[in-house]
Amino acid sequence: MAMNVLGTELLDCSRDPLTGFYRNGCCDTGAGDHGVHTVCAIMTAEFLEFSKAAGNDLSTPMPQYGFDGLKPGDQWCLCAPRWKEAYDAGAAPEVVLNATHAASLEWMSLRELQEHAADAPGTDA
Repeated sequence: MAMNVLGTELLDCSRDPLTGFYRNGCCDTGAGDHGVHTVCAIMTAEFLEFSKAAGNDLSTPMPQYGFDGLKPGDQWCLCAPRWKEAYDAGAAPEVVLNATHAASLEWMSLRELQEHAADAPGTDA
């Protein structure tokens, strides 16, 4: 059983849009996940613009990959290093702690994540 940053069972992040490195709705990770897609984040216009400027356009649809593009309010498993980069730049989106994998703590502190914690359906965040 995968654990979240709070030390309890990792909950799903989003099934619509379907997220996760394994596209199973969960921010689980494994040996092949070189991007460390472990932070369950709630997209904002500010973060989507930040990510696009940093070279990862998450808002433009890419039908060839079955990706409809993200919009503000969507929950998505972000790469931990990108979330930390956005945090340091003052552009980090809110996170769902119960759906953020414990591996994220290799990139940022629980305190940093808690500063951006959001209430979301199915969580105690």
